[in-house]
Amino acid sequence: MTPARKKRLALILLMVTGIAIGLGFALKSLDENIVFFFTPSEVSEGKAPKNQLFRLGGMVVEGSVSRPGEGLTVQFDLTDNARQVTVRYTGILPDLFREGQGIIANGQIGDDGAFIAREVLAKHDENYMPPEVAAALEAAKDRY
Repeated sequence: MTPARKKRLALILLMVTGIAIGLGFALKSLDENIVFFFTPSEVSEGKAPKNQLFRLGGMVVEGSVSRPGEGLTVQFDLTDNARQVTVRYTGILPDLFREGQGIIANGQIGDDGAFIAREVLAKHDENYMPPEVAAALEAAKDRY
């Protein structure tokens, strides 16, 4: 092999290695930032991961919103019209949060089986429902 071919081969190998390393970093970052969506029925059936963040969506059950103790902690039930999951959130709720409304909460399952939310997202007007929540409510209606 001539010296020119050795240089080209080394350059090609270096480029392939660089691309592989970059792709590895991108896939690792993507894996850490993917957040899956689950319904209350799926969570109560044990399909949701125990020690991983995910999104939980549904309708806030009428009369379920309570504020145990003093502070910013709020507890409420979320339903997909088939099953319910208790959600606890510490923080300021969105202005549009209310009972009977579709929401999505980001968080994970706590040791007691309740969903511990890190963020609560509410719809932005009365005609909008997050697509995941609408599909989950429709699927739960068909399933049960």
